[in-house]
Amino acid sequence: MMWNKVLILALIVVVVGLATAAALAPAWQQNPYLGKYLPLAKDIILGLDLQGGVHVVVEAQDTPESRVTPDKMQQLRAVIERRVNQFGVAEPVIQQQGDRRLIVEIAGISNPEEAVRSMVKTAYLEFKTEDGKTVVTGADLKDAMESKDPTSGQVKVDLTFTAAGARKFAEATAANVGKHIAILLDGQVLQNPVVQEAIPNGKAQITGYQSLEEAHNIAILLRSGALPVKVEIAEKRAIGPALGADSLDKSKHAGLVGVVAILVFMLMYYRLPGLVADFALLIYTLIVLVIYVGMHVTMTLPGIAAFLLSLGIAVDANVIIFERLKEELATGKSLRSAIDAGFKRAFTAIFDSNATTFIAAIVLYFFGTGPIRGFAVTLGIGIVASMFTAISVTRWLLHLVAASGLVKNAKAYGA
Repeated sequence: MMWNKVLILALIVVVVGLATAAALAPAWQQNPYLGKYLPLAKDIILGLDLQGGVHVVVEAQDTPESRVTPDKMQQLRAVIERRVNQFGVAEPVIQQQGDRRLIVEIAGISNPEEAVRSMVKTAYLEFKTEDGKTVVTGADLKDAMESKDPTSGQVKVDLTFTAAGARKFAEATAANVGKHIAILLDGQVLQNPVVQEAIPNGKAQITGYQSLEEAHNIAILLRSGALPVKVEIAEKRAIGPALGADSLDKSKHAGLVGVVAILVFMLMYYRLPGLVADFALLIYTLIVLVIYVGMHVTMTLPGIAAFLLSLGIAVDANVIIFERLKEELATGKSLRSAIDAGFKRAFTAIFDSNATTFIAAIVLYFFGTGPIRGFAVTLGIGIVASMFTAISVTRWLLHLVAASGLVKNAKAYGA
């Protein structure tokens, strides 16, 4: 018996067990030190259908300066989508209703009232001279970032102009040394500083904010651009999750029962390889969970369906491999040779089936919208992870078990 292999196996079991507890066990939330970080599953972002949110109907209004047109509605949708996304909201639902309305549904925001106010704020930025001439506008803005001076503690928004905007600003400041140039947002004066000297570097600052959060919200508005038309809130209401708490709990229990049934079937039918496959599926789940958290994937009902589908694909890959393994053992090959031959024979079928499903996920992502794209992303992640665990992890674990000498009877491998 190769004791070093046995020790490696034991170490792997312990590490994966601890990782599973760290990622999934809810008891970690009670820990005053680690509860902020663990369990990892609590960091998965839930979509509107799982946690509810805010439903807002925005209606565009005609003004003497700007009338509502199809082009203006497209611009309005783009600006609102940029604003909502920069508030950290994942997969918002934004769709046009009729000629003048946009329906916006936002999930899981900490301050819905502030988000709605920021969403419909015009955010028209102007720099005006003492004689009322507008020299630079938000259209000349390249970037806006909030910051805090480490020495004075002053909160400010740093503005960077485009090349054309920098030229305008340089000319305006050079021509108005010793005079005021006011900074206005939606017609309200934010600052009215005196120009000390020409500013040729295309940078400016807005100060006077009470908090970094306030400056952050203004920076978001300036980066996303001004609304092309005036808008009003036609409707605003809180919405509950499409799947109630009771139904969600029942779905979790049903999913758990299904997963346990799969694990038991693999163990009973394929014996030792089935046990290895169950362990590999646990590793697969951890890999997918880490990817979800790292990529800030939003979990929705379609996303859950995609995860379960990808789990089935992972099981199917193991079934193909183990059937080939049984066939190779039946021909009288040694255990290690049978493992290599079984994986080699199964690879083509596994790769082809996963490749076609992955192509379908790509098509859904590029041609779908909203929840369909979320389904495609979740499915694609699951396919890649299942291929890795089935072809690499399961094979490595089987070789490790075989090399350890813990089980030498070919019948334990399904022969």
